[in-house]
Amino acid sequence: MEREEADKFLHDKVEKGEKVSPVLPEGVKNYLIDIDGTICDDIPNEEPERMLTAEVYPDALKTCNKWYDEGHMICFFTSRMEEHRNHTETWLKKHGFKYHTLLMGKPRGGNYHWIDNHLVKATQYKGKFTELVDKNVTIKVFDDGHHD
Repeated sequence: MEREEADKFLHDKVEKGEKVSPVLPEGVKNYLIDIDGTICDDIPNEEPERMLTAEVYPDALKTCNKWYDEGHMICFFTSRMEEHRNHTETWLKKHGFKYHTLLMGKPRGGNYHWIDNHLVKATQYKGKFTELVDKNVTIKVFDDGHHD
């Protein structure tokens, strides 16, 4: 799905006369994918000159582009700073990554706990991009008073 087509899904949505956040159609995923240590070598912000020469992880390139071609949204979400945007976009283009958006300035340090009003599914990268599989895990949720 090209950027222009994706933008059509994200147009103003109105419910009960008020604008609300848009929701992608059933089956379209919005992948937020880290860069350093996930799709390429782990390059720290303190060494931006290495960002242009980072080695790409071939299975990440193949999988991310497959998801893009299947019509999913691809957003690279990185702890790199805004001042590193040009190096990052140059590197992504050089290696042929297809994507819709690039968000800079994700908090550093890992151990993320994402709280959102939308459904969030998280997958920790452990060395290889493969097909995603279902796995039963224990998660933390807010106590809504229902104990089912």
